[in-house]
Amino acid sequence: MILYHNPQCSKSRQALTLLQENDVDVTIIEYLTTPLTIEELDILARKLGLEPRQFMRHGEPEYQLASEHLTRQALLQIIVKHPRLLERPIAVTETKAVIGRPPENVLALL
Repeated sequence: MILYHNPQCSKSRQALTLLQENDVDVTIIEYLTTPLTIEELDILARKLGLEPRQFMRHGEPEYQLASEHLTRQALLQIIVKHPRLLERPIAVTETKAVIGRPPENVLALL
């Protein structure tokens, strides 16, 4: 399983702990230091079953760049440029993904 992780985020740390307690082999990607590409975000959106705006952090100052008139592709580009906008944590398997808010959501992938 891949965990898009921000070690500064308590929910992200809690999700990681839950996965480790359940002996899940986790690959951690600190997305703030290793941002996703547009292609990776597109795949992630499909696995989440969400549109980009639905997994953006609306409370971040950069969210003001996400005008309601922007295309899906433009929103993905904004997330690439401003990775803080990506909701966290996100756990991903080969076929599915979930946002770990609450952290227990990641257990649905087990």
